Amino acid sequence: MEAKLLIDGQWVEGGPLLEVCNKYTEQVIGAVATARREDVDAALAAAQRAAPIMAELPAHKRSEYLLRAATLIHKRRDDFARTIAAEAGKALKYARAEVDRGISTFTIASEEAKRLHGETVPLDAVPAGEGYFGFWVRRPVGVIAAISPFNFPLNLVAHKVAPALASGNTLVLKPASTTPLTAVKLCEVLVEAGFPAGAINLVVGSGSTVGEWLITDPRVAKITFTGSPPVGQHITQVAGIKKITLELGNTSPVIIAPDADLDWVAKRCAVGAYYNSGQVCISVQRIYCQREIYAPFTEKFVKASEAMVVGDPLDERVDVGPMIDPHEVDRIDGWVHEAQASGARVLTGGKREGTVYYPTVLTNVQPEMKVVAEEAFAPIANVIACDDFEEALLQADATPFGLQVGVFTRDIDRVFRAIKRLNFGGVIINDTPVFRADHMPYGGNRRSGLGREGVRYAMEDMTNIQMVAIRLNG
Repeated sequence: MEAKLLIDGQWVEGGPLLEVCNKYTEQVIGAVATARREDVDAALAAAQRAAPIMAELPAHKRSEYLLRAATLIHKRRDDFARTIAAEAGKALKYARAEVDRGISTFTIASEEAKRLHGETVPLDAVPAGEGYFGFWVRRPVGVIAAISPFNFPLNLVAHKVAPALASGNTLVLKPASTTPLTAVKLCEVLVEAGFPAGAINLVVGSGSTVGEWLITDPRVAKITFTGSPPVGQHITQVAGIKKITLELGNTSPVIIAPDADLDWVAKRCAVGAYYNSGQVCISVQRIYCQREIYAPFTEKFVKASEAMVVGDPLDERVDVGPMIDPHEVDRIDGWVHEAQASGARVLTGGKREGTVYYPTVLTNVQPEMKVVAEEAFAPIANVIACDDFEEALLQADATPFGLQVGVFTRDIDRVFRAIKRLNFGGVIINDTPVFRADHMPYGGNRRSGLGREGVRYAMEDMTNIQMVAIRLNG
């Protein structure tokens, strides 16, 4: 597959081709044109020209196009899934699940496009408002720069593109350079679905060039970015006066109370830790157990980890495929060896084969170790003993991050203590932090980001409130 850039409804040549590899075999599976400065400028100009057209497009039309896009993705479900599995290294069963979620995200957006509304304001609630009628409406911000990561090359793109179009905005999309082919296929679908030229534009290239040109351009009214905290910090420093949504990761904790079903929890934690080779912002990384269940849980979790099938993600049986590139394998292997040198124990895993890193369970870790303190973004999990539930809450919350946390207990008192004490954007009870429904508000506190995704909530961030006050005669 050799792909071009999408600018103003046309597929254009762009700059030098960027080769895309199968992350397991490391063989080239396609290439896409990279964007030069003039290509990014043309994409932004096209989005700016299309902004008033999209803003005036009736809600029922936006809804119709989004639903058509969902239908077209469904027709190409297997093609999308195999592309994701090859270019992202995601196990085919999970790639299919991602495609299904992408279909759902566009379907939800088609519904929410018809629900965008305002409210009346009783201005006469104060003396100065007597004789006035007030209401507010939501208006699209205009041009949105959407910068997406490699780990969900369809659904995390969908969470930026679908609500932006649903709320009448235009976009310039920059997908991850390691996984651009899925985004190309999605843009093909959006063009076929009927969106006006310039409503969606696709540019490919590095963050230091293409990404920087987008975030600093004054024509961009909003930036939506998923990636690392350092890049998120940089965006806030250089973007200027723009709306910004940032999703920046986590060191996702799980707290297990003694009354939990340990067999169920062990299996759920294994899926949560190793799904997509742990390369998920909400992957299970820190597991806190009270001491009376520490040994039996750890034994069950090791067995569940060793039961994961590792190999070629295009093999239907496989659970865990490769990491996104060899440098990431080098990084996590170094972190694990560094932890071992400081006293940590590896109960299973801790080994690599090519671009694959095996599911790894560590114990005897310390809070300052990188495997605990920093986002691993790899198939590793730490099991940590605590004296009681209160200590588990304290340790789980002792992090600069705050995206999602899982708590396993049947005790309603523990549930509400956890909700009150844990400073996370999402508290998931009796499941892992990996749980996400695509219509719920999703996002983090602290260093985990700004704003919320989830179609309705993203649309609120992609619109401005316009207040109208009418002085009545008489």
